[in-house]
Amino acid sequence: MHQKLAAAHLAESLKSRATREIAVEMAALIRSGAIAVGTQLPAVRELAQALGVSPATISAAWSELKRNRVIDGRGRNGVWVCGNKPSPRPARFENVGNFGKLTVTDLTYAAPDPALLPDLTLALQHGARTPQLNSYQREPISAALRAAAAARWPYPAAAFMATNGGFDGLQATLQALLMPGSTVAIEDPTTVRLLDLLDNLGAHVLPVRCDEQGPISASLRDALKHKPAAFIYQPRTHAVTCHSVSPARMAELASVLADSETLIIEDDGIGDVSLQPAVSLGNHYPQRCVHVVSYSKSLGPDLRLAVLSAPQELVEQIQAWRNFGASWTSRILQDAAAWMLADSATLASIARAREAYCERRQTLIAALQQRGIRIAGQDGLSVWIAVPSEQFALVTLAVHGYAVFHGARFSLTPDPHIRVSTSLPIHNIDALADAIALCMDAI
Repeated sequence: MHQKLAAAHLAESLKSRATREIAVEMAALIRSGAIAVGTQLPAVRELAQALGVSPATISAAWSELKRNRVIDGRGRNGVWVCGNKPSPRPARFENVGNFGKLTVTDLTYAAPDPALLPDLTLALQHGARTPQLNSYQREPISAALRAAAAARWPYPAAAFMATNGGFDGLQATLQALLMPGSTVAIEDPTTVRLLDLLDNLGAHVLPVRCDEQGPISASLRDALKHKPAAFIYQPRTHAVTCHSVSPARMAELASVLADSETLIIEDDGIGDVSLQPAVSLGNHYPQRCVHVVSYSKSLGPDLRLAVLSAPQELVEQIQAWRNFGASWTSRILQDAAAWMLADSATLASIARAREAYCERRQTLIAALQQRGIRIAGQDGLSVWIAVPSEQFALVTLAVHGYAVFHGARFSLTPDPHIRVSTSLPIHNIDALADAIALCMDAI
């Protein structure tokens, strides 16, 4: 190990005094070789004093670098540089498992079936005739898409924005409205990519337990004691558990949130292929609600399109953050989607897809019920199955020719599950159900 880096010397190299900027500057110094791998960094309090900032600022910067595996260590042993490639990575999303030489049926990603998606030909022709084609005007949403979205929105929202897919909308919301290191309450389990986004933000995450009606109000109440900056949940057809928030639970959540100032972020990732009506806490708190609806599952993922609503001030903040990059979403794709949302053939195609996804899921559920395995959730593109051991279940299913996701990818607290996708046709349901039944035999 190299010698310990003096606090005064490091302070001279750091120009910023903000958490995120300190982490970025440190990453650049390490990448350039100015701080070598193996270098022991000064104690948090020593560096904080040299920079004239609080120890919490340095701790938060160090936490961000640790998440990206640039530095390591803690306590009396000190902290040292362990890598020089500090680019952030969505670790959960990229870790899909390794099944070696086994040939498996992939039941991991709950992606839409291409055979059930509507034809885009006429829609794209219509989108190419958008009135402001090739304009550099940074408008949040086209007039046509705003009208189409507002007509089906679950509450009367003040302002709308088009984004390049649901997770792009969520990332823009988190980056624009939350400070690095913020405390965030989120339903547990949740989507993998949301957890990666929060990791990248350096958020302190508070899990909110769920049941078949949605986030449990008592668990949210406990989380609110820590004054989180935001509460994130999925109001209908949860992408992992497939539950939808019941009207009674929605009323309970609204009551619990009454005395807080917490931002409410709603992720409707399943969108129009859900059997459930769209719902939102925006009916109670429109002044602090961001509602994101993705059209990837219903209209097609290559449209790269979602719409979010929020108060005008928050939309302007999100737009300002987007101006660092994409600035706006293709008006061709926006108006193509707007045309599809009013096209009877497209709507009929979505209805057929909705029925097909429900039938596929229910077929597997029925086979599992015959084997004594109960599945919760009203509809969706997967099933969420409690198992005695995730590792045993993964190995057992792989040996029998199936790849599934282990529940730990989606969870903040230990609760062994597997998620099995049902969005694509499964040719031998009984064989899959038999293999899942064997997963219940773990000791």
